[in-house]
Amino acid sequence: MKKVISTSKAPKAIGPYSQAIEINGMLFISGQIPVNPETGEIPESIQAQTEQVMKNIGAILKDAGYDYSNVVKSTCLLSDMANFKAMNEVYSKYYNENPPARAAFAVKELPLGVLIEIETIAVK
Repeated sequence: MKKVISTSKAPKAIGPYSQAIEINGMLFISGQIPVNPETGEIPESIQAQTEQVMKNIGAILKDAGYDYSNVVKSTCLLSDMANFKAMNEVYSKYYNENPPARAAFAVKELPLGVLIEIETIAVK
């Protein structure tokens, strides 16, 4: 049965979608952008934005009873591929062993003008 996951420790959805959906031992986390859920602020650098996105993902994982070791797939959307290396430096801190499968794309524009968005799939 489908379960909607929602936590105040990650940014609220800015459209008609859920933060995450859990079904059959799988967790599908919607694309997370670098909004600090406590202040609504968005950091400026790609490193700080990636860190905030990963914290937001971690909050959703934890609320649903998962952790980073359960992540099997990530999709990283970047406003500019020139930020790829800096994003990787932060991202790799969260997946230093057995990292998930991943795709990374440059896109024309992201919500609220952010530099990065990451969607995530985790499995128990």
